[in-house]
Amino acid sequence: MHPLIKELETAQRKPAISPVRSGDTVRVHQMIREGAKQRVQIFEGVVIRTHRLGELSACVTVRRIASGIGVEKTFLLHSPNVTKIEIVRRAKVRRNFLSYLRERRGKSARLQEVAFDKAAVNQSPVVKDVKEDPLAESKDAEVTELDTGAAEDIKPEESTEEVAKDEGKEAAAEEPKADPANPDEETLSDEETAEGVSEAEPNKQ
Repeated sequence: MHPLIKELETAQRKPAISPVRSGDTVRVHQMIREGAKQRVQIFEGVVIRTHRLGELSACVTVRRIASGIGVEKTFLLHSPNVTKIEIVRRAKVRRNFLSYLRERRGKSARLQEVAFDKAAVNQSPVVKDVKEDPLAESKDAEVTELDTGAAEDIKPEESTEEVAKDEGKEAAAEEPKADPANPDEETLSDEETAEGVSEAEPNKQ
């Protein structure tokens, strides 16, 4: 195989796929895209054929009976649209292509079930070199930008105590000044004095 083709196939391969065999009853989780929306559709049936499992074009054919009609679908195991394959039951068969199931119904279509470790077979594959949270890097960048903007308001030369003193001085300047003769009384502004005089004149008359 050409090195470039091999490199391309290696990049498109999944890190691990489910060990599906002929005779297995599986639940295939397939991604369905409808315009801007997407959903996961589950197709459950019996694997009647496996093909090229060691290659990039590995595929399985799954058959089920829907409303009395046999339906078969072929799935590419390395396709990004196939998100998960769950093995429900495993049967003992002696051939790879179970074409005889197409002519059988009911009890005659049953396969001899065998025991297997369901938890070990269906464990999710571990993907290496992938971050747990793909948005973690962008979130950290946003937090850094916000912290930088807040730090610009305070100059590095000034301490927090100096900033508090400056704010206290500004607040004291805005407060009305008291009369030195009567420290408990506050001085009124010119507008407030004029309003008091205008209210007092009608009473004198």
